[in-house]
Amino acid sequence: MKAPLAEKISCKLTQHNDTRVDNYYWLRERNNPKVTAYLNAENKYLKAKLAHTNALQKTLFKEIVNRIQPEDASVPYLDNGFYYYERYEKGSEHPLICRKADRANAKEELLIDSNKLAKGQSYFDLGDYAVSSDNKIIAYSTDCLGRRFYTIYFKTIATGKIQTTILPNTEGSIVWAKGSKLFFFVKKDLETLRDYQVFRQNLDTPNEQAQLVFEEKNQAFNVEIDQTKSEKYILINSMSTTSTEVLYLDSSNPIGKFKVFQKRAKNLEYIIEHHTDSFYILSNLNRKNFDILKTPISNTEKEHWKSCFEQKKSTFVEEFDVFEKHIVITERKDALIKMRIIDLTNGEAHYLDFGEPAYEAWISDNSEFNSQKLRFGYSSMTTPTSYFDYDMESKKKALLKQQKVEGNFDTKNYTTERLYAIASDGVKIPISIVYKTGVELSNDKPLLLYAYGSYGYSSDVYFSAARLSLLNRGFIYAIAHVRGGQEKGRVWYEDGKLLNKKHTFTDFITCTKFLQDKGYSKPEKTFAEGGSAGGLLMGVVANMSPKLYAGIIAEVPFVDVLTTMLDDTIPLTTGEYEEWGNPNNIEFYKYIKSYSPYDCIARQEYPAMLITTGLHDSQVQYWEPAKWVAKLRIYNTSSNNIFLYTNMKTGHSGASGRFEVYKEVALSYAFMLDILNALRRINS
Repeated sequence: MKAPLAEKISCKLTQHNDTRVDNYYWLRERNNPKVTAYLNAENKYLKAKLAHTNALQKTLFKEIVNRIQPEDASVPYLDNGFYYYERYEKGSEHPLICRKADRANAKEELLIDSNKLAKGQSYFDLGDYAVSSDNKIIAYSTDCLGRRFYTIYFKTIATGKIQTTILPNTEGSIVWAKGSKLFFFVKKDLETLRDYQVFRQNLDTPNEQAQLVFEEKNQAFNVEIDQTKSEKYILINSMSTTSTEVLYLDSSNPIGKFKVFQKRAKNLEYIIEHHTDSFYILSNLNRKNFDILKTPISNTEKEHWKSCFEQKKSTFVEEFDVFEKHIVITERKDALIKMRIIDLTNGEAHYLDFGEPAYEAWISDNSEFNSQKLRFGYSSMTTPTSYFDYDMESKKKALLKQQKVEGNFDTKNYTTERLYAIASDGVKIPISIVYKTGVELSNDKPLLLYAYGSYGYSSDVYFSAARLSLLNRGFIYAIAHVRGGQEKGRVWYEDGKLLNKKHTFTDFITCTKFLQDKGYSKPEKTFAEGGSAGGLLMGVVANMSPKLYAGIIAEVPFVDVLTTMLDDTIPLTTGEYEEWGNPNNIEFYKYIKSYSPYDCIARQEYPAMLITTGLHDSQVQYWEPAKWVAKLRIYNTSSNNIFLYTNMKTGHSGASGRFEVYKEVALSYAFMLDILNALRRINS
């Protein structure tokens, strides 16, 4: 079966006296039957070319889902007199949201049955839920398209009755005022997909009477609604990539007017939390790597912010949580997370010890302000996700739950390491790896290297039961903590964005060569994977160093960077200028053009590639990967397959459901294993 060839229709795009010809610009026409036909033809081609792997895909899928506990439940957390938790019933794709009163022998109350809500839907996502302060009404949101437009519903808990008030086209979250009538929510802009308006509404009034309390007019900013842990203040957070503005309202007067905490300023970021007569603030005001500051309630402008706790220069402060007598600070140093616990009564501080060379740890559900116990989560490449309660007074921790892996899993059967590659400019790039204990590390082993490297998002290591299907087949799995993330602090992020963006790409290539030179694998058995902005990374390395990889997996990849960033009609584009630069400025135009994967496709031998997208993707529009594949087919001089898979029912996050999602994982794994099987046949 021959690969589909998309029709060429010349479209000239001119900027700064530079004209580019885009023969596949027409694929943007979502409602054009030719577009649908082309996407379906690509899916048919992939299905036919990989039909011989169907049995392997089924085996992989069965392996993965058989490791999932059929019946499972999250660790309950206490909030306003009730313990809340999610649980799964045997065979179910979606969770049940439940609670029990904080008393002996309390009966379970089923708040939301996501499986019933998802029935008949090709895609379903339960966005968020919030219970009113009098515990009588639960608000919840759903998305049945994958485009991240959520509809909010209200349900009377005692009767199960759904209220007549239904709110479409929202961000998905609400904040209740006292009682069960007044609430705040955020609407999305239908054109730009921005979260931009905050409304106040009474449950007894029709939608058209909802009161607009804030509108963000700057297209670089998105808004969210929140509440301090003390429930004393309702917050509106308006955020861009490099700037923040918080508005706050005393929750005892919910019909009052929001006040600005600190006016937005260029390169000033901050978040706030209330504590007794003060606010604690996480901000980069005085320190590039952020700091915890404090200000009295009466004076919230930055001139009154005072640093609270001494920080080492190399430590990056990531987040914090406040309790009545303690503050917990998540820090990063040398690309590792540390949790610092400070006693607010005497200033004494200590750290939680995690004891592995590479891991992920996070502050979990801690709704109770006056608790002395910290709930935190922990995971590593060899340790399944675990939840602990840590007594901040006695310094004792208790394991509450560890993700159960069905079958014969034993953490001792797997080994994790932290390595460092040296970039051409001398910086040390961390690499986290995991493999099956006892596997002989040689260049004959297959390697899968993953990275993201954008927006300051850190690619923390984590446990994956699905990944065991690769490790058990001899794979080495690695994460390259490249610049553009925030693993090594704010400088690590800034050194991988705007006019430094190419560091992200060269770091990944450096890590690939390092692992190959150290004998972990060789190009014929090395695979690369990344999604979204990590898909951009895949596109660039495919152009720059195609011979380093046997195969590349690019999920929902952002690959038509220049055209997208020049088109402010495309949703979310203008808010991205602070990350990539505005190509209406000629300096950024030239720089982006010099790496944009779609623009830099060359006539050369490309590795095998599996490229995925979702028709309803709101973050990276489907046409970017579609155009990319169409052009790659013309320029690729190798016989390697280039596949495009479009999920015609979903968006940026792919398939929904705790089992269904693994069908696409099984496809990716089979894609790599098929290449290795072909290599064995050639060499045998």
